[in-house]
Amino acid sequence: MQPKLKNYLHLHLIVFIWGFTAVLGKLISLDALPLVWYRMLMASVLILGFIGAKRYRLKVTKKMLISLIFTGIIIALHWVTFFGAIKASNVSVALATISTGAFFAALIEPLWYGRKIIGYEVVFGLIVILGLYLIFNVDTSYSQGILLALVSALLATIFSMMNGQLIQKERPSVISFYELTSGVILLTMYLGFKGKLTSEFFQISVSDLFYLFILASICTAYAFIASVKLLKHISPYTVMLTVNLEPVYGIILAFAIFGESEKMDPMFYVGGSIIIATVIANGILKNRRRIGKPAIE
Repeated sequence: MQPKLKNYLHLHLIVFIWGFTAVLGKLISLDALPLVWYRMLMASVLILGFIGAKRYRLKVTKKMLISLIFTGIIIALHWVTFFGAIKASNVSVALATISTGAFFAALIEPLWYGRKIIGYEVVFGLIVILGLYLIFNVDTSYSQGILLALVSALLATIFSMMNGQLIQKERPSVISFYELTSGVILLTMYLGFKGKLTSEFFQISVSDLFYLFILASICTAYAFIASVKLLKHISPYTVMLTVNLEPVYGIILAFAIFGESEKMDPMFYVGGSIIIATVIANGILKNRRRIGKPAIE
């Protein structure tokens, strides 16, 4: 197999794994908060093992540490609201709604980077609102899940921008370790304050433990490290377009595994398709605007 084709297939495997994350969120019986606590704890231990094997230094500056702690808190809140959205609705609704993250980026980037608002992003934003309107109208019982997914998408946008700056200064694995550990500490403090760190908290079923290990190892530690390595061989443009397939893979997987519970009204799929197609179109236009011509591998 040619290296280029192998890298493309590897990329799609990683995006497929990310889509499976939402399915695992539904399979795991734990509530969103303890689920995220276990995920971050297990993943931080695994990444620490990777850092040790590679003999990377963990020492960072005080300024960097503060940034990593703050970003880790944002990531923890993002995951809590993401899995909360799945628990409050279903995988399909959560993934379709969280695709709006690209348009939160379009709103925040001008303030973050001090650039002008791009006209077509405003138009695309209005189209995404139409897609959300169609999804909202499918079933009002999903309203809480949709709102949680929107908050999760906003938080994902914020930590992605923060990580985009941090990645220029430190190794991705070191950044992830500090961010995940910070998230664990935050959630531990909250759970302790609420008196939820009882013996029952640590009594989880074998099936939940198995799914949590898959979530922490394959869907978090492995997928992250592998995706960073792929950036050395595949253009960010190709990666960006492929990542937009995550909700598509996730929705297909959810329907295959959960069947009727994931079957939605046809208007949901219309709304979801509008959002995903608009996100991809936005990525294509943004890339062409950045380099002045279509990206060529």
